Amino acid sequence: MPFIQVTLLEGRTTDEKHALIRRLTEVTAEVLGGDAQRVRVALYEVSADDWGIGGVPVSVLRPIG
Repeated sequence: MPFIQVTLLEGRTTDEKHALIRRLTEVTAEVLGGDAQRVRVALYEVSADDWGIGGVPVSVLRPIG
């Protein structure tokens, strides 16, 4: 049973997250030749303060506004 974990910055809509789960499931089942019902997907959202690139929080690199 494949288990896919995705970490992404918060801010996506519920529809976008549902679509991501659906497509990851479809593609995984297609590529691995398995049953989509056995694919598990977990999305983990983090804030821009909790995600760093090159030692700098994304909130500093890409300020809103």
